Amino acid sequence: MVGPRLASECAAEQDVFWTYHDPLHDPQARQNRGFEKDNLKQFAAELELDTTAFNTCLDSGTYSSFVDADTAMGLSLGVRGAPAFMINGELVAGAQPFEVFRQIIEAQIGAGEE
Repeated sequence: MVGPRLASECAAEQDVFWTYHDPLHDPQARQNRGFEKDNLKQFAAELELDTTAFNTCLDSGTYSSFVDADTAMGLSLGVRGAPAFMINGELVAGAQPFEVFRQIIEAQIGAGEE
């Protein structure tokens, strides 16, 4: 399946993973365009990527196995959406305030001192 993650991996071949990835997930930047293959290709063109290389990568599914394996690993760890964080094996799901991260980290540091 073609999607933004696969397209971002194709952009990474041109050393612009985050340049492609971040605005793609910004509703204003993608102007409510969906993640259909043509839209992903158009976005690459707008960012002035080498569209021949990008389109070949996307059409061939070069990184499909990698993305599928990464997704399967996340699912096996309990990840069901983004963002998701693993802190020493503990899943933190969703956009959480800094205090949530601080509490988990401090609890794990304290547990390690025992």
